[in-house]
Amino acid sequence: RRLCPPNVADLQLCFNFDMKNFKVFSGSKEAQFGYTVQQHEAGGRQWLLVGAPFESTGKQQTGDVYRCPLDTRNSANCSRLNLGILSLDNISERKDKMRLGMTLTSNPKDNSFVTCGPLWSHECGSSLYSTGICSRVNRNFRLSHTIAPALQRCETLMDIVIVLDGSNSIYPWYEVQDFIINILHKFYIGPGQTQVGVVQYASTVVHEFSLDEYQTVVDVVEAARNINQRGGEETRTALGINVARSEAFKRGGRPGAHKVMIVITDGESHDSPELVQAVTDSKRANITMYAIAVLGYYNRRGINPEAFLKEIKFIASDPDEKHFFKVTDESALKDIVDALGERIFSLEGHNQGRGYSLQMAQAGFSSHLVKDGVLLGAVGAYDWNGAVLKETKHGKVVPPKSSYQDEFPDVLKNHAAYLGYSVGSLISARGSQLYVAGAPRFNHTGKVIVFTLKNTGNLTILQALLGEQIGSYFGSELLSMDVDSDGHTDCLLVAAPMYYSHGWERGKVYIYSVTPQTSFVLQGVLELSDCCQNSRLGSALAQIPDMNGDGFRELAVGAPLEDDHQGAVYIFYGQDKTTQPQYRQVTTSFSAGLQYFGQSLHGVLDVNADGLVDLAVGALGAAVIIWSRSVVQIQAKLTFEPQKVNIFNKDCHGHDWTVLNLLSPILLSLLFCSAVWYSLVLDERRFPPRAVLDELDRQQPRILFLQTGGQKCEHLGFSVQETKDYGRPIVVVLETGLQSPDEGPVLDPDFPTTLRAEVRLNFWNGCEQEDTCVPDLILHSHTDLMNFCSMRERATCSLCIHEKSLDSPVFIVESGRRRMVVFAQLENQGENAYRAAIHISFSPNLLFSSLLIKVPKLAIAVSYQVKVYVGFMSWPPFPTQNQSDIQIECYAEERLASQRNCNITAPFMKSLAKVGVILMEHFLIWNMSLGFIIISFNQFSD
Repeated sequence: RRLCPPNVADLQLCFNFDMKNFKVFSGSKEAQFGYTVQQHEAGGRQWLLVGAPFESTGKQQTGDVYRCPLDTRNSANCSRLNLGILSLDNISERKDKMRLGMTLTSNPKDNSFVTCGPLWSHECGSSLYSTGICSRVNRNFRLSHTIAPALQRCETLMDIVIVLDGSNSIYPWYEVQDFIINILHKFYIGPGQTQVGVVQYASTVVHEFSLDEYQTVVDVVEAARNINQRGGEETRTALGINVARSEAFKRGGRPGAHKVMIVITDGESHDSPELVQAVTDSKRANITMYAIAVLGYYNRRGINPEAFLKEIKFIASDPDEKHFFKVTDESALKDIVDALGERIFSLEGHNQGRGYSLQMAQAGFSSHLVKDGVLLGAVGAYDWNGAVLKETKHGKVVPPKSSYQDEFPDVLKNHAAYLGYSVGSLISARGSQLYVAGAPRFNHTGKVIVFTLKNTGNLTILQALLGEQIGSYFGSELLSMDVDSDGHTDCLLVAAPMYYSHGWERGKVYIYSVTPQTSFVLQGVLELSDCCQNSRLGSALAQIPDMNGDGFRELAVGAPLEDDHQGAVYIFYGQDKTTQPQYRQVTTSFSAGLQYFGQSLHGVLDVNADGLVDLAVGALGAAVIIWSRSVVQIQAKLTFEPQKVNIFNKDCHGHDWTVLNLLSPILLSLLFCSAVWYSLVLDERRFPPRAVLDELDRQQPRILFLQTGGQKCEHLGFSVQETKDYGRPIVVVLETGLQSPDEGPVLDPDFPTTLRAEVRLNFWNGCEQEDTCVPDLILHSHTDLMNFCSMRERATCSLCIHEKSLDSPVFIVESGRRRMVVFAQLENQGENAYRAAIHISFSPNLLFSSLLIKVPKLAIAVSYQVKVYVGFMSWPPFPTQNQSDIQIECYAEERLASQRNCNITAPFMKSLAKVGVILMEHFLIWNMSLGFIIISFNQFSD
């Protein structure tokens, strides 16, 4: 159950399943309609096969399969195939509760499919054996072949011929008739079991009825009531035996049936010389002989029966104590009915072994198509340890129990491993076909075996994978995946849907990678978040073709108990040779109001002809077809003509700068025509913007119709406005998306719903290197103290002392001086400088007074620092490059009164341009004693 509501990501994860237009086929919940689903093609049409294993046929709950048309979106009812009528000849079968439709496997090669009823049973004497049955259904939806590999010859498969003495000495006849009727009730008469024929002899031999003439006890008993005593003066027992052997067993006799002859007579034979040969020939024909001596004639006349008894014992097979009977008279025949019946039907009791091992096999509990036939799981075989059987066009393949001994030892036989609960196959890197089978109850934790199986029945186990948690049902579902579609299996997925985590049966799916050496290595697991309770993730697994266009196949995983048994289906994307551990889509049954949604899955057909496979999902009483939607990526590209803004060549239209054309090809991988909108934003997050579209209505979203894989180019003109910011490029943003996101294709979830393509339109810098200018900023400065000190030097008492070296400090000793002026000039002797600035700082014993701009204007570039000391410096006569737009703006740093920042406000400083500043400072007299005054200039640019 999902406790927390779906978050935004969850709501987006069903992005390319059309949950508004899905198609639901409804059926009976009581019949478990939707237990299995298979997409199927037959007769030139697309169908959905739906299993209903509890469906009734007459008074029997046989199960059945429905076909639902998929080639129309209009409502259409499913039609029942009435496969419950399947039957095996000469078998006393029980089809009630056989669960036909519990497994479904479609074969696209010949448009047939196989469905199984694993609980199909047949009678063997007093026992009922659930061996299971499957049927192949052809492209015309007709039963074409019955598959029952676990069906063994019944122990009661007998052809019994009663050789009855009808001579005059037999009296009373009704006692003999009662005996025959009573013994017939002990026989398990029916198809596949016992059939009875009667021969009556005296002087001649008469066939009362043949072996195959009556198929039920009722019919045979009724025929026996109508047997009249033929009479005769002679008792030709040898003749009766010969006729029974040579004729009666051929009238309806079955190959493989055990032959039994019961001879009933009351006197010595009149053809005793022929008796030896008759008995010898019968035993050579593998006929088991029972002989009954009726002593009524001898006792009534007081005749010694010794010779008679010796003859009857000779007729009986060895040992005599098992095959010879004698009764005092005809009325005593009833006393041996039970003993005779028990002895006859103990004939097969010694045949333990494989014949008995498959009696409860339940073959068809799982099924899987392979190259040369169909693989069937038989969970009840070999004392419920299970087995894997195979049906081919050459016959059935039944591995012996010894094939499983190493992995399923006898010491654990009482655990009922259920091998065959799931079956599958894979193709190794070497191209060989291997088989896999799950045993979810092995040692309570579960096991999966990987094996080879030859059509001779030789099964070799290559590797076993073990479950980790008791009761998790590890191995109950298996799936081999060829993720990259190279024809070789990349990974094997093993489900443990009852895996218990944090107090709930959330389920887990194990991913095993298949190495080049065909060994299986645990690579990772698929699990759900803490929000999901009792989901039973892994109850169904299905490989589906690529859904997001990356070339890798995807994995669909059913969680039918999620959300209080409403169910869900999770989609995990393929990646390289495995699957991504985090699910990318989740589809629930909320809008359909279903239960156990996800109990079965299948996806191989493109139902709505959009190039994508659509998913079939089984639920309780319903089967759902979910249309897939194309996943597209919008690729946008912006180019400019010209590629950069040339600020040195202004356009003459108004006060705007050059007009540029925008080329925007939008590339789409679409499977059909779709509408795409787009809008263009110039100089985003700038007001006012430095560029505007020539046609203002173009700022509104525009619509383009794009064909499959096509592209369109839109040319948009815009103008770059007058600006002082040329250092930073103009950011052009193209936004685009699908016009109708709820219809048609959808955007790849790895891409945003609205695509933003940002392109930076740069200004041409006017330098040799397109990306970089190399300015050379030179700073010159001097103070008015130079002239002041030179005048003081001519006085009698000099107040200025300075060194001749420019690197030496100058000491000012006159206390009457109140201020000083600094003249600074910045010149760009290199390439254009952008966003040039001067940083000025001065010592605390100076108080800023004013700053004036000296008009020879110039530009600024790389960082360069000069400390200006009070002293003499000359002002060299630099030539001036005219740049009338150059200005300087200065401002004080916050909390730093002794610093100023001066920005060159022109867009850039041209080469050889100059700018000067005049800085006036006042002395703080109380801080001047024996101190220095320091002024520092630092210039830099972009």
